[in-house]
Amino acid sequence: MNAVQPQTAAPSGTALRMQGISKRFGPVQALCDVSFAARAGTVHALVGENGAGKSTLMKILAGVYQPDAGSVEIQGRPQTLANPAQAIEAGVSMIYQELDLAEQLTVAENIFLGAEPQGPLPWTVSHHQMAIQTRDLARQYDFDLDPATRVEDLSTGDCQIVEILKALRRNASIIVMDEPTSSLSERETVRLFEVVRQLREKGLAIIYISHRLEEIIELADEVSVLRDGQLVHSEPMAQLDIPQIVHHMVGRELNDYFPARSVEVGPTLVEVSDLSSEAGIDNVGFDVRRGEIVGMAGLVGAGRTEVARAIFGVDKKTSGRVILNGRELNIDSPSDAIASGIALLTEDRKRTGLCLELPCSYNITLPNLEQIGMGSLIKPTQEVRIAKEAGERIAVKWANPEAPTDSLSGGNQQKLLVARWLLANSTFMIFDEPTRGIDVGAKAEVYGLLNTLAQQGKAILFISSELPELFGVADRILVMRRGKLVGNLVTKETTPEQVMHLAAVEEN
Repeated sequence: MNAVQPQTAAPSGTALRMQGISKRFGPVQALCDVSFAARAGTVHALVGENGAGKSTLMKILAGVYQPDAGSVEIQGRPQTLANPAQAIEAGVSMIYQELDLAEQLTVAENIFLGAEPQGPLPWTVSHHQMAIQTRDLARQYDFDLDPATRVEDLSTGDCQIVEILKALRRNASIIVMDEPTSSLSERETVRLFEVVRQLREKGLAIIYISHRLEEIIELADEVSVLRDGQLVHSEPMAQLDIPQIVHHMVGRELNDYFPARSVEVGPTLVEVSDLSSEAGIDNVGFDVRRGEIVGMAGLVGAGRTEVARAIFGVDKKTSGRVILNGRELNIDSPSDAIASGIALLTEDRKRTGLCLELPCSYNITLPNLEQIGMGSLIKPTQEVRIAKEAGERIAVKWANPEAPTDSLSGGNQQKLLVARWLLANSTFMIFDEPTRGIDVGAKAEVYGLLNTLAQQGKAILFISSELPELFGVADRILVMRRGKLVGNLVTKETTPEQVMHLAAVEEN
């Protein structure tokens, strides 16, 4: 893929210069002599695998961490950013992946939180002035937000806009966006891109962090790559493409990204027919053979996740049959699905897949206690041993099985879920967006894991919003649109354009 240089306003100079930044946490050297600069009026992408040092570098800029060595200049002036308040005062605003808003307060109250305009008496607040100033600020960027709306009633995309307005109200000259599209729909993502371009045209420096390299290609003027705590590359986006970025991030070529498929596909293991559900899927039917990876594509809201939930017994089906290994299943709940040999790795591992505060071992054994002979009497030593063996089968990287689950990287959290279902001896495994929110190195591990499971004779349904990975991993691609299955394509005989046409275009 060739990079296309975005149309930008002429940069007016260096907005940020971080020189020789180093930071150590105990024995871990998180950053080593990193020098990074961003120009006004540009979008500067900061990329790297999880643990590469991106968040640490930006938290130093935001005043959350103090560097062990190095200096920071903003608009050419040296800065000592001892805390977040000093960073905000210097013109830095950080928009985190987990938005920092008070949901019970209104849009205007969030934007002016801590800096409310004074009312008629010294101890009062002028809500009228807050509303006027919020509306005026929003109009400058063509945002249609009611200042009196409570944040809890906004979409995720509108919450992003509130965060941006908060930064603009503080006169930010540098805005850091950390994975800003991770929870947005495609329509909200397009809108956010328009906002980022507006901010660039007004002369702000935008530092944009994302695992989605296609976004980097579309938005960025410049790219800096961190690997193992060091800045390994920095270059204008016009001179880069995705394979080159991946090479700098992980030290290998994109050709090594997807494993070679050499699995001998066996007989049909799963047959789904006439499947409909209360969640809106309509008459869906397909099959998956042993050793086969079947991808499922579609736009947001097409019904991909709903198919998985209906098969797994989360959503109530109104009609349809699921046959596994020649036997028709009667699935009314997830426990029925698990007992039948079906596994579901949900699209949101943090909310619906894992108990993050519990040890890794608990998350592996949780649905398997009866199968491993514990029932109501749990034997901790035996549980840890079984979890350790399951984790080692797929090379989970952890301090030990008793480590908290939230101490693992995103890729290793996904591996915990796979270890769980391997322990359950699942034969039909449904992966719903398994690479969402993880870096390219971890993605490569997930792809390798899918291949390994296929070699073991598992049948795999792989749901993804990223066409490159569907074409890199799947033997066939099913296409969903408006709750219906509209395509069943052999991967090597089709193109991404054909898949997108089926997903997006209504036939007469």
